[in-house]
Amino acid sequence: MIRKANSADIETIMHITKACAKTMIANGIYQWNTHYPNPAAFENDIKRDELYVLEIDGQVKGTIVISTLMDEEYVPIKWLTENENNIYIHRLAIHPELQGKGFAQQLMDFAEQFAIENNYRSIRLDTFSQNKRNQKFYELRGYKQLGDIYFPKQSEYPFHCYELVF
Repeated sequence: MIRKANSADIETIMHITKACAKTMIANGIYQWNTHYPNPAAFENDIKRDELYVLEIDGQVKGTIVISTLMDEEYVPIKWLTENENNIYIHRLAIHPELQGKGFAQQLMDFAEQFAIENNYRSIRLDTFSQNKRNQKFYELRGYKQLGDIYFPKQSEYPFHCYELVF
């Protein structure tokens, strides 16, 4: 089941994202760290009504942000569509114990269906340049890689921007 998150979910979401960060770091992928993601980011997502969780057997095991807000880092990218009526995916996470079982696909199916039902023109997102698994995940779903952005507090390496047009 996918539902809107609430403040009571943040502790569990942080547990999931910390477990993801630990697994990525163990695999040489320095995408998430002590600075990001953080509880304040998730609180802001809840205030904007844009944070969702995946529940399995009544327990939160995954999360996704479906946002209408374009981060300033995205401005220089030459997107496939105009900068209006787009949604942005952030902080997609599935607890490492459950990765590879199709749950991230479910969250992305949900986000894409949300975009279609609400007449958005495209979905935009970024993923870490050193995370080849994520790149393949999005490319197999039809997302096109367009350019790079940087988040210095996260990594010296770039993040690739992707877009899926409807």
